[in-house]
Amino acid sequence: MAKQAEGRKGHRREALRTRSAVLLALLLTGWATAPASLEAQRVTLPDTTEVTAIVAGRLIDGVDGSVRENVTILVRGTRLEAVGEDVQVPSGVTRIDLSDHTVMPGFIDLHTHLTSGGGSRDSRLRRWPGHLAIVGVMNARITLEAGFTTVRNVGADNFADVALRDAINEGLVPGPRIYTAVYSLGITGGHCDSNGYRPDVFEEPGIEHGIAQGIERVREAVNYQIKYGADVIKFCATGGVLSLGDAVGVQQYTEEEMVVLVQTANMAERTVAAHAHGLEGIKAAVRAGVTSIEHGSMLDDETVRLMAEHGTYLVPTMMAFENVRERSLAGTLVGLPGQKALEIYPYFRESIRLAIREGVNIGFGTDAGVFPHGENAGEFRLLVDVGMSPTDAILAATREAAKVLHRTDELGGVEAGKVADLVAVRGDPLSDIDLLRNIDFVMKDGVVYKEGGRARPATEEEGR
Repeated sequence: MAKQAEGRKGHRREALRTRSAVLLALLLTGWATAPASLEAQRVTLPDTTEVTAIVAGRLIDGVDGSVRENVTILVRGTRLEAVGEDVQVPSGVTRIDLSDHTVMPGFIDLHTHLTSGGGSRDSRLRRWPGHLAIVGVMNARITLEAGFTTVRNVGADNFADVALRDAINEGLVPGPRIYTAVYSLGITGGHCDSNGYRPDVFEEPGIEHGIAQGIERVREAVNYQIKYGADVIKFCATGGVLSLGDAVGVQQYTEEEMVVLVQTANMAERTVAAHAHGLEGIKAAVRAGVTSIEHGSMLDDETVRLMAEHGTYLVPTMMAFENVRERSLAGTLVGLPGQKALEIYPYFRESIRLAIREGVNIGFGTDAGVFPHGENAGEFRLLVDVGMSPTDAILAATREAAKVLHRTDELGGVEAGKVADLVAVRGDPLSDIDLLRNIDFVMKDGVVYKEGGRARPATEEEGR
């Protein structure tokens, strides 16, 4: 019996060896020339990517400002697959009727502080660092529902902006696509520093918090921000309004320091935004090669010509100027910041008007965080009031803002191949720019976050 059992085991081993040898021979000699019968056995899995067809009554596509009517937009997954008047819509796809709406690319705000707002300057003495991230989650959702599917966040503390950006990218929380600067860079005692406290209250900040001067320290500060998550570099070329101990227009970095700052950022393929109010600081920043001037409240003919020659963008942040003036007059913004707000207000509108008239590139940005998040679209009306056409104001928040980000291949337009970021309003915003304050429909990366003027519950977006 033992011999018979051993014999059966031997036969099985031999059969296995034989089958293995045959399979190896097929792999070595017959794989490239597999017969048609084997080829036919391969299974083609169906494309399960979600497809949505949107019918737009009017479309401002962000390309040239023209208006097209009765356009079909085909969205496949996160991308726009087709845009046109005669697009063939596959059967069984999700359909969204926006035939009584004007559809536009998702808006881009180039100057936000999502983790800021809702507290006094002394709140840092009482609140835990984690508070900023929680505030950021709330403000991110509000901003997205206001129609801003992309933002450039130009300054935040404790890397809360990096955490927020990554959480949004991972699908953990809803919010706009974020390009963030981490800490804004500035000199000791300047606008980007924390002034007005006793020296023993906080540890003296260094490059870890964006404070640096001198060529080598500036270079280190730029690289430090990039190492820990900065998509863009922002620095304070002049004083500012809401800071203590500095005049609003004075230059705060030498031009040599600015040149090194910009070169270091550009070597790492980062663009540079310069907070700047006063003329000398603005001109030095433009000559140094910054991508954009933020605020630009004290412009003159020479400065706007220089900006036009260099192709430098102006990001006006007009809503912030209006807000700080209102707070100063109401007595809620007091002391030196309140004085500076009233000092600078008479200049800023004429500066922006001059820049528009002389052909300076304009990128849409608001400084949300100085005023409540979600009200960003009020900037459109202010731009129109100082001379922009409604079409150009919309292009400033779409095509031109995408240029500032160096993301025109993906953002700022409703074109096949770009990301599926869309917003819509009832009626015609070219006739009434204030319609943009009430966005009816928001799609980001192919996911609908707002429809019929109502936000979709978070549970509908989970898992996408």
